[in-house]
Amino acid sequence: MNFELSEEQAMLRGASRDLLSDRAPIALVRASMDGAEDIDPELWRLTSDLGWPGLALPEEYGGSGQGLVELALVAEEIGRALGRGPFLPTALVGRAIAYGGSERLRGEVLPSLAAGDGWATWAFAEPHAPWTLDEIHATARTDGDEAVLDGVKTVVQDAGGARWLLVTARHVGEPASFLVDRAARGVTVRRQRVLDATRAFHEVRLDAVRVPLDARLDGGPADIQALLDEASVLRCADALGVMERMLELTVEHTTSRVQFGRPIGSFQAVKHACADMALLVHGTRAATYHAAMAADAGTEDAARAACAAASYATAGTGEVAARALQLHGGIGFTWEHDLHLYLRRARADRVLHGDTAVHRDRLCTLLQRSSASA
Repeated sequence: MNFELSEEQAMLRGASRDLLSDRAPIALVRASMDGAEDIDPELWRLTSDLGWPGLALPEEYGGSGQGLVELALVAEEIGRALGRGPFLPTALVGRAIAYGGSERLRGEVLPSLAAGDGWATWAFAEPHAPWTLDEIHATARTDGDEAVLDGVKTVVQDAGGARWLLVTARHVGEPASFLVDRAARGVTVRRQRVLDATRAFHEVRLDAVRVPLDARLDGGPADIQALLDEASVLRCADALGVMERMLELTVEHTTSRVQFGRPIGSFQAVKHACADMALLVHGTRAATYHAAMAADAGTEDAARAACAAASYATAGTGEVAARALQLHGGIGFTWEHDLHLYLRRARADRVLHGDTAVHRDRLCTLLQRSSASA
């Protein structure tokens, strides 16, 4: 598998990094963390002009027709910059609608998403439960030509200002996804206080929320699991960007911090620790982009690749964060140091869309099935 970026992909990465470094520096991220808004409206406008929201949407709906690799490139840069905003959840919902939405949904929603007129987010996880299909307890029952949704969702990114919510609930005995208008009667959204101060997460309550039956996306549990795999790959890309920046901050610190008359980076133990961090970064990069390429190619091992990337990245992110904190000493844990924000983001990325145990358990199951069918 060729991991070299095409000219267009390299341009996308460069343009994304330039935009975030120019319009979303760390000082602006800090200033916006306590704000009531989920997003920076000006940054969302600029990213929309750059084509981020429609990057992976079909061209007939105003998108660019790109794949998961291109989304991962942008996600990596967002992680490096501790970027805020609903790009990733919007991209996921857009892909789900493009694959499984009715003709009405595709025509009404996708052009708005591609243009950045509104954003969407996925309400999947539930309180005190792992990110698995077996733990979906929200319900949807049929009532005439409508579906009635009830349940509670948690850790829903940027739901406060979202125009649409993709809600996963049990319908006719199996998980299904419904597109819900954020302003629908019975939808209540509450901002949550979480460890990661750079992103906005919400609790979403659904009390007898009525949607048309054609708001249900086609496909069954396998399609929802495939979307969850894609979400995990993009979360790995975000974590990769965070890990890269933590490594850079650590190298900068160890080469400038002097002890016993020499930079601490000259000591062998410190060099080994930085080398271990670099290995984890490179391993995460390889696993993440292999999974993204496998998904775009539709290979048989795409699901296994996504699980392998997610399990490796969740474990690696924690190790890189621990090493970075150790080598920075006490200053790395102070609120004033940028590393503190990256540590929080890294901690959140370790559990979003499933922690290490969830992905390793599923990977074992997939390997057993593959062995049994061989």
